[in-house]
Amino acid sequence: MIYLDNSATTKPYKEVLDSFIKVSSEYFGNPSSLHELGGKAERLLMQARGQIAQLLNVQQNEVYFTSGGTESNNLAIKGTALMHRKRGRHIITTGLEHASVKEAMEQLKELGCRISVIAPDKNGFVHAEDIEKEITPETILVSVMHVNNEIGSIQPIEEIGEMLRKHSKVVFHVDNVQGIGKVPLDLYKANVDLCTISAHKFHGLKGNGVLFIRDGLLLSPLLSGGNQEWKMRSGTENVAGIVAMAKALRLTMNNMEKHLERLSSIKRFIIDEMDKIEGVAVHTPERNSAPHIVNFSIKGFKAEVFVHALEERGVYVSTTSACSSKKSAASSTLMAIGIPEKDAKSAVRISLSYENTKEEAEVFTEAVKETVIRLREVMKS
Repeated sequence: MIYLDNSATTKPYKEVLDSFIKVSSEYFGNPSSLHELGGKAERLLMQARGQIAQLLNVQQNEVYFTSGGTESNNLAIKGTALMHRKRGRHIITTGLEHASVKEAMEQLKELGCRISVIAPDKNGFVHAEDIEKEITPETILVSVMHVNNEIGSIQPIEEIGEMLRKHSKVVFHVDNVQGIGKVPLDLYKANVDLCTISAHKFHGLKGNGVLFIRDGLLLSPLLSGGNQEWKMRSGTENVAGIVAMAKALRLTMNNMEKHLERLSSIKRFIIDEMDKIEGVAVHTPERNSAPHIVNFSIKGFKAEVFVHALEERGVYVSTTSACSSKKSAASSTLMAIGIPEKDAKSAVRISLSYENTKEEAEVFTEAVKETVIRLREVMKS
């Protein structure tokens, strides 16, 4: 099996699974309980918080645990809108965002917020000056993803953050689900107020995530109850999953230091090979794109047909993002950068991890070439 759908989810590291089982078995107490079992769980929780804070280069009290990227994005966006609704109801986002951001914006629109959506250029980038043009005294939030989950374009987060220093009342949220462990981002330097990460994108377990909330920033909680996470996110913490997430992040950051150049070279090889195939158009930008994502269209084929044809050969890829892959509509990201709808519906995304090898990339590219030939012959007959 060659697994090339790591932007959808990653295979958990063995060490991560071992940690989860050990904590679940031996430290199963509720961290809010007063007895020793609860105390042990609480100490593990705080230790994991400290480890994640160190890896993100932030303070411990700025790390809030959630159930994953979707919840973190919703808490960041809706929590900001509810907290600052008396000051303004205008929010700025982009045409590149994940469904959890887009749908949160749609809900807020129904509640009376005005949403400005910044269009990307043809290469999949938004520009700080275009965002600044939309800022008004009513603007309370700007939400921009770091790495696009479909084409891999890296947004100019530092430039946008620097621009927003002139608009100090505007909160800056970054969805960093696809960037974490692949594309470095200094949250303080980039003037980021809120940042989302999700464990299962870096070999942790599903159901765990983090929302970085800059010290002093106030949000309205979305979940009420036991006042966990400093009253920001009620609900008994998933201690085993959180400990496992801290380990996964540490291992992934170590792999980034050791293997980022190798990952980039594998991506470069795949793009070069795709460019040699007649009828294939690569949509991932040549420059300023993440080292693990390649998106391309194969003219004349529906994407799902191609995905299943590769699956028969033991190669696993995807169409659009996992949250949208079962919908028949064309990728909104590709449409936003001007790709014709017919080509957008034939788009395939591959996404690498540090565990993928050059040999797997060679097998994949040969499988693509042979599958294209075979499917074209079928269409002719």
